[in-house]
Amino acid sequence: MSTFWSVFVTVITIGTLIGCAALLRWCSNDKTGVEAGEDMGHEYDGIRELNNPLPKWWSYLFVSTLVFAVVYFILYPGLGNFKGVLGWTSSDQTVRSIEESRASIANAQQNKQLNQYAKELDDADTYFGEAFKRLAYNEDGTTLKAIPDIAEDSEAVKVGQRLFLQNCSQCHGSDARGQKGFPNLTDNAWLYGGEPEAILTSVMHGRVGQMPGWKDALGEEGVAEVVTYTLSLSGRSVNAKEAAAGKARFVVCAACHGTDGKGNPLVGAPDLTDQNWLFGGSRADVTETVMYGRSGVMPAWKDILGEDKVQLVSAYVWGLTNTEQK
Repeated sequence: MSTFWSVFVTVITIGTLIGCAALLRWCSNDKTGVEAGEDMGHEYDGIRELNNPLPKWWSYLFVSTLVFAVVYFILYPGLGNFKGVLGWTSSDQTVRSIEESRASIANAQQNKQLNQYAKELDDADTYFGEAFKRLAYNEDGTTLKAIPDIAEDSEAVKVGQRLFLQNCSQCHGSDARGQKGFPNLTDNAWLYGGEPEAILTSVMHGRVGQMPGWKDALGEEGVAEVVTYTLSLSGRSVNAKEAAAGKARFVVCAACHGTDGKGNPLVGAPDLTDQNWLFGGSRADVTETVMYGRSGVMPAWKDILGEDKVQLVSAYVWGLTNTEQK
């Protein structure tokens, strides 16, 4: 925060506290000249106004809130750039990467700094760490359980689901059905394979997908023909002559999608013969995809969640299409 805004916030805050205290004092002094409890000479709807002072409990409560505010602003940050005498922070706002965040958290925990985020992580690890390990690791405590085995454990699945909701639902949705540009995890259309190992690799290390745009190479007419042929692969009714021309041009797409258009999980190329379209299956959507290309990034979660939590999330995702969820 700049010096100007720091001073601005401080002046407004302190001024408000002083103003509230002055208002309370002013209202507590009797300036009417009428004895306490006497009639003020006002009447409304049969109700007479008496000169009664503010209730003591209300005045004391008001004073206590002012005292609390003063003590709070001394101990904790709130007055501009003043950090408070306790040195408490909600989190380290200077970090710019996961590595910096991890180092900052470790430093705060080691030095017992009043960093709320670091403290909550430390408390959570102490409280939940053993539970995660018990669900994700075998009895020897050193080897991770197989994903299908975890998926058969209802308790582990529930924990994996909660981890999914906290970390994955922003893109894939709370029901894991995805949205435009983000895969649906409840069907069997897996870009990189739906085997336990493939899912684990995706969650653990992330994925980077890139489809080039073909506008310059094929031209608008060529793109239109390729789109027509692509739509025909999934059983659409299309212009046969244009589809035949598109099939000849499809050779540039076959390197990733295969000559039969069934895709290649090794490079994340989708199957074009089904009805699952990541970026939309309308002619306009497919045309945009072929014309300008598509790109997508799935972040790596190993360093964020740790291997045990990644194993639980992966088991939950695998179980969405391979076991009956309980």
